[in-house]
Amino acid sequence: MAGKLEVITGCMFAGKTEELLRRVERARIARKKVLLLKPTLDTRYSEEEVVTHYGRSLPCKRIPPDFSWEDLERVAGVELQEADVVAFDEAHFFGKGFPRICEELVSRGKRVIVAGLDLNFRAEPFGPMPELLALADEVAKLQAVCVVCGKPATRSQRLVNGKPARGGPEILVGGLESYEARCRDCYVPPS
Repeated sequence: MAGKLEVITGCMFAGKTEELLRRVERARIARKKVLLLKPTLDTRYSEEEVVTHYGRSLPCKRIPPDFSWEDLERVAGVELQEADVVAFDEAHFFGKGFPRICEELVSRGKRVIVAGLDLNFRAEPFGPMPELLALADEVAKLQAVCVVCGKPATRSQRLVNGKPARGGPEILVGGLESYEARCRDCYVPPS
């Protein structure tokens, strides 16, 4: 079986995790062995599951953001060896070595599916995503709906007390309480 790298990307609330879980379910229906992983810092809805903002979920394993190949083998063990499909959610949280690990999985004949934000709240390329997008065999760039005007949204607006954030750390794990989907015109960049 030839390996393949599929990247699902877009802004917050675009349905990235929903699409990841859809692809995972289809692989399982096709009787493929699937290993689903997420970073340890994503604890929003569940520590043992990948969960969409709308409540759909599947069990997963958790891995540190800056994991090595050895960490992956330790966390997943035999499941990693036997997996036909290896899927990662919240890929923007993974470290610089993550694309190399994805490439290694592909070289071993695995179908690798990665979902993550393409841009951070400052509308800058996020983490390993630019490299993953360049390496991908297939890219699905999803859009949300702008909560201000209803047009297609491509930006994640961070909120503080209901207003656009003026700054802050790149990583702030959150959902509807901390972010909104916005189109390019309605997005307010931090100053």
